[in-house]
Amino acid sequence: MSILINTPPLPNIPWEAKQESFDKRSPMWRYSGNPVIPRNLSANSNSIFNSAVVPFNGGFAGVFRCDDTSRRMNIHAGESKDGINWIIKDNPIDFIKTNPDLPDSEYKYDPRVVLIDGRWYVIWCNGYHGPCIGIGYTDDFEKFYMMENVTMPFNRNGVLFPRKINGRYAIFTRPSDSGHTQFGDIIYSESPDLEFWGRHRHVMSPVNSSQSGWQSTKIGAGPAPIETTQGWLMIYHGVLTSCNGFVYSFGGALLDLDKPWQVIARSRPYFISPQEIYECAGDVPNVTFPCAALVDGNTGRIAVYYGCADTVTSLTFGMVDEIVDFIKKNPV
Repeated sequence: MSILINTPPLPNIPWEAKQESFDKRSPMWRYSGNPVIPRNLSANSNSIFNSAVVPFNGGFAGVFRCDDTSRRMNIHAGESKDGINWIIKDNPIDFIKTNPDLPDSEYKYDPRVVLIDGRWYVIWCNGYHGPCIGIGYTDDFEKFYMMENVTMPFNRNGVLFPRKINGRYAIFTRPSDSGHTQFGDIIYSESPDLEFWGRHRHVMSPVNSSQSGWQSTKIGAGPAPIETTQGWLMIYHGVLTSCNGFVYSFGGALLDLDKPWQVIARSRPYFISPQEIYECAGDVPNVTFPCAALVDGNTGRIAVYYGCADTVTSLTFGMVDEIVDFIKKNPV
């Protein structure tokens, strides 16, 4: 029986069954056709990665990080019939400001998209005197509206919950600095209106390298949390500082349904780490960075989109029940 809560059926979820070569040390396995989105799928893109995908109108829609050949960071809309073959618009999203006094963005990157009460909300890292969390919404993936920034600089990895918690909107963020942050904890916050945020709670910190080295430098939330009978399933990335630089992997944690800042368990082993050539070689080597998850409420199948080496986008699959069981059996 599935342990999912409030998760609708998704019979056309992108899917590939386990192969005989499946690495049994992990509850997830890679799509044999990776990467699913090449670096040059839009007209001027240098790279397409760390992007958000959701079910929409019988197919799929998404918001994609596209760094262009001038290496400017921005986000573009895209669509797909099957979640694997994508059409991504050549021009960045032209947001309509909900308030004419809203400041312009210097850049946008690493978006997430989540459906809350019938509206699609887009969250991204927004350039405003340094990185902060930007937010907007769309009803049709054609017109997009920008709202007030969620945080002041410096902050990254904004991830909204798919429903209100105790009557309020909820979000994960990771306060940072102005550079390539050498630290990072996950913080939970709530809002009555998606504009004014408070009730801040610490969720998780990196752990000692002797316990779990892949998440010993910094961590950050990935796709929108998934509601299960065992708690919120949060897939998150972790960073190890090696002699050759940062290495980005990802794993998962279970959080209390009513108080999501309380950790029930988090995985000591990673789910996915940079091992394939498309994950190890690119503009930023050795990066696997999850930003979106599709889930079929009937079967418990999950498909996670993740950025590879800050260059392309790939897919990995699993079963929610097995992932939750893996976390509980292999805690930090």
